[in-house]
Amino acid sequence: MSYKRENEYPSSYEAKQNILEVGRRMYRKNFVASNDGNITVKVSGNTLWCTPTGVSKGYMTEDMLVLLDTDGNILRGNRKPSSEIKMHLRVYKENPEVKAVVHAHPPAATSYAIAGLALNRPILTESVMGIGEIPLAPYAMPGTEEVPDSIAPFVNTHNGCLLANHGVLTWGKDVMTAWMRMESIEYYALVSMYSHGLIGQVRELTSDQVDRLIERRTRDGITTGGRPLCHNCNQNGMPACLCGDQESREIRTCQGTGAASSPSSQRRTVDPADVSLMKEIVREILAEKK
Repeated sequence: MSYKRENEYPSSYEAKQNILEVGRRMYRKNFVASNDGNITVKVSGNTLWCTPTGVSKGYMTEDMLVLLDTDGNILRGNRKPSSEIKMHLRVYKENPEVKAVVHAHPPAATSYAIAGLALNRPILTESVMGIGEIPLAPYAMPGTEEVPDSIAPFVNTHNGCLLANHGVLTWGKDVMTAWMRMESIEYYALVSMYSHGLIGQVRELTSDQVDRLIERRTRDGITTGGRPLCHNCNQNGMPACLCGDQESREIRTCQGTGAASSPSSQRRTVDPADVSLMKEIVREILAEKK
């Protein structure tokens, strides 16, 4: 793997080799089934290499890849590009800093997308630091302009998003960054399943702790990711609430400067039937990974 300086593009050779490598990793980790998923990498301001449609990402060869311009026109290659190329092209249009996009269906994160739940709770230090919150893009009909429209609001502010009833999309300055964000999102979703579903108890980071982590990630050069929500807030990011430490959060109302808390943002009573279902889902995921 070759890591270029931030403002440079990889060569066509490097881009194609990286696409093949990420495709193999995606397939080995069960992030896709059959011919699912797609990957793109830009090699100039207006050209990119794309995975073909109808091919398993674990068994692609270099000659299968397709070179496109940013309008979606085929410049080189004998196969059709991914049917979801519009989604990738919209990411590049919205954020010229992005050099690569990865789409997959990792089981745990996709389960959250199916449930209509964003990954936006501050439960993992690494998630707050590395990827931030992962919003949920509304359901969109595949192959239509609804799909790129649904993800456009997040491209400049976040590092990826869940696609309702579909899967996950990530992007980054190179394809390995986009791929590692995909891995991180799946890990975040799986840990959330374990803690909520199997253990049944979650101690979230306090608002102050989240603020300090975001300050650190900003100093490290990570300026996207949004702000995971305190359970007492309904603000979808900044400004931070002032809920204080864990004990205080249980007895005080949010003192944030944003919108007041709504009933939907409060801690909910978990239905035992939901917990039982969650445990069964986690058991099935673990069985598949053996």
